[in-house]
Amino acid sequence: MNKTILILKHEFIHMVRTKSFVILTLSFPAIALLAIGIYQLVQGAPPPEQVEVLTIGYVDQAGGFDKYTSQSPEITLLPYATQEEANSALLDKEIKEYIVIPEDYIYHGVVTRYTLQKELEPAERTYRTIRDFLLSNLLEGQTSPEIAERAKVPVYLNSVRLDTTGEVATDQGGFTAFIVPFLFGILLLIAIFSSSGTLLQGLSEEKENRVMEILLSSISTRQLLLGKVLGLGCAGLTQLVIWLVSVTLLLRMAETSIGGVFVGLQIPTTMMVLGITYFMLGYVFFAVLMVGIGAIGSSARDSQQLSMLIIMPSIIPFYVLMIFTRENPGHIINTILTMIPITAPMAVFSRFAFSDIPVWELALSITLMVLSIIGAIFLAAKIFRTFALMHGKTPRIGEIIKALRQT
Repeated sequence: MNKTILILKHEFIHMVRTKSFVILTLSFPAIALLAIGIYQLVQGAPPPEQVEVLTIGYVDQAGGFDKYTSQSPEITLLPYATQEEANSALLDKEIKEYIVIPEDYIYHGVVTRYTLQKELEPAERTYRTIRDFLLSNLLEGQTSPEIAERAKVPVYLNSVRLDTTGEVATDQGGFTAFIVPFLFGILLLIAIFSSSGTLLQGLSEEKENRVMEILLSSISTRQLLLGKVLGLGCAGLTQLVIWLVSVTLLLRMAETSIGGVFVGLQIPTTMMVLGITYFMLGYVFFAVLMVGIGAIGSSARDSQQLSMLIIMPSIIPFYVLMIFTRENPGHIINTILTMIPITAPMAVFSRFAFSDIPVWELALSITLMVLSIIGAIFLAAKIFRTFALMHGKTPRIGEIIKALRQT
């Protein structure tokens, strides 16, 4: 036990003193402080003296679109008899762009826009101007001006979430409910992989430099692995705690200086507890896997490449939720990803960004992670004892399976 504690202290102190650890730990709060500072500078800057005047040409082939050409003092629509005239005006930079309203517009609603700008999509200001111009002319004489204005913006949807008792819930969801668990999950994975990745690199270098032979001559395999895993785990947990404290302070600062979505934005206690829980479980699980990879890799570079086999699947839940199941966060696929230890940490916090997770799923997920850690420790220890001193080549799959079958 004394040797294990000695290794734990050495790994922890060595880790927290490295430049990469210090830079990574301080980079998040530093970037957030910089963002808040830039926002304050931008807000404090004097507004532009003159707003850009937007001039849009149009060719009315359908007929009847001859009113409401002045949407505001800064936005004007100019009619042209033919598309050739509008095209010449665009090339002479008399107008910024123009649209063609075809004869069958009433039936199909298709309007073609011409511009010299290369863009991903039309600016919101442009789209809103063209929409209001068309809508105002379509409703001219058909209804009252009040209804015509309301048709331009028919609804401002205000959603209110109720709890199981029918009262207004304290957690109303929305952007603030999404961004906190999303960032939490990202920071959690960074902390896990920075710590377990350091463990992998250290083991690989010690094996490659033959330091492993000296260590195993004076200490048991169990003591060596336990000391390294716990030492780097404590360093990673320290990093996570620093981030949590920084986030709390930065949110208060953002609430005061920025306001908006940051007003009342807090990290729920439940999320903090789950974050620490999944960090400890996730780190131990990935660290044990890294131990096995470090044992079978012939070099540090080889081990880093093999580690991608477990790093890449861990971020799958984020892409699944953002692309496929965002409208149905309770989908069976998300439940399955929550139960798989390698995807559980990211799956849990990705789902929290969209909805609550049943307690039984969290309990089962944590239980499966604990059982997987026990099994992974048993298998990794056998692999490490067999291949830790092997040099020059990576064992084949058959050799690894044979080693695992031996008692």
